[in-house]
Amino acid sequence: MRRTTRRPPHRFAWLLEDLRGEEGYVERSMFGCLAVYLHGRMMLALAARGRDPWQGLLLPTDHERQPALQSEHPALRVHPVLPKWLYLAESSPDFEETACALAELARKDDPRLGVEPGVRAPRRPRRVARRRRSG
Repeated sequence: MRRTTRRPPHRFAWLLEDLRGEEGYVERSMFGCLAVYLHGRMMLALAARGRDPWQGLLLPTDHERQPALQSEHPALRVHPVLPKWLYLAESSPDFEETACALAELARKDDPRLGVEPGVRAPRRPRRVARRRRSG
């Protein structure tokens, strides 16, 4: 029998309250973060792993769209590990206000946000080791 354990809510779950009712809303765990898919794209990733750059909101976007988002939201920085994405540190003085504004852009399907999910290759079946007969 499989035992299920209920995880505590993500510390930034309040940010998703208005998005959860949207059609096509999906949450997935990704590299210790909570990835949020909306309108068929990954729009946000909530990171609460202890310290920068993994403590805040990650914004999947293209390099070409970063300047427009940064001019509108000056607290956004290029993520040092994932340079294709922007990052809003929880330590930013206007974290809540900016995070809510970005979540609203995601809800409105702003074309500057989000990346299309990659197509996964089908899993190969595991090979089962055969027991040798002694004899």
